[in-house]
Amino acid sequence: MHDRPLTLMAVHAHPDDEATGTGGVLARYAAEGIRTVLVTCTDGSCGDGPEGVKPGDPGHDPAAVALMRRHELESSCDILKVSHLEMLGYADSGMMGWPANDAPGSFWQTPVEEGAARLAELLRRYQPDVVVTYDENGFYGHPDHIQANRITMTALAMTAQTPKVYWTTAPRSMMQRFGETMREFGADWQEPDPAEAAAMAEIGLPDEEITTWVDTTAFGGQKFDALAAHASQGENIFFLKMGQKRFTELMGVETFVRVQDTTGAAVPENDLFAGLR
Repeated sequence: MHDRPLTLMAVHAHPDDEATGTGGVLARYAAEGIRTVLVTCTDGSCGDGPEGVKPGDPGHDPAAVALMRRHELESSCDILKVSHLEMLGYADSGMMGWPANDAPGSFWQTPVEEGAARLAELLRRYQPDVVVTYDENGFYGHPDHIQANRITMTALAMTAQTPKVYWTTAPRSMMQRFGETMREFGADWQEPDPAEAAAMAEIGLPDEEITTWVDTTAFGGQKFDALAAHASQGENIFFLKMGQKRFTELMGVETFVRVQDTTGAAVPENDLFAGLR
């Protein structure tokens, strides 16, 4: 028996990541009475500034961007009914190869043990039954996503806690549909060159390797609205161009790979909390 509510903890890299990859499960499980905890590791300061000004361009103020994105993140959490938001506050490292990768204080430059120790404190406080983060490649090679995986897995080892642990992923079949949808909605979308196409083909997993398929269709509106709350990044959020109906059709099932489990729940499963209730 629990002396606390069942708890889901999602560890994400930037403001808006919570909506893209796990907005559906955060909304669904909150509606089911499960406590939801979002840990956001960076301040998002490498995002677009007002009127779409890009990092490194004149007028881009990282501190102002970070503050703006914090407010957007809080709005997203309100929409998804997230119970607790925890921000580690590391500086956004930008995309792989950006100068921000090497900046002192960036998440990518933070020793894994340091970030993990801070996350371990949150694990001890909330004692989650389920933890969700990215895979070892950060899904698509983003340095802050990779670092989020590293600190999460190290923190779990530090605490010796044994929640069910999941890495976000996408079925290859969905990635194919996504490419088709991009061509449908993006008039200026061009076919990637062969090298880029090969890299994109490696994103996600074959459908049969995915352990967990969670239907979040009923929460598609909340997920869409949470993503839309990150209005400053709208130019980079392709999904918003679809409209809510098509967005829900494409993004209404969230998929994961289960990498730690002590419940013995059979896979494939359709519930992150299978075996826990």
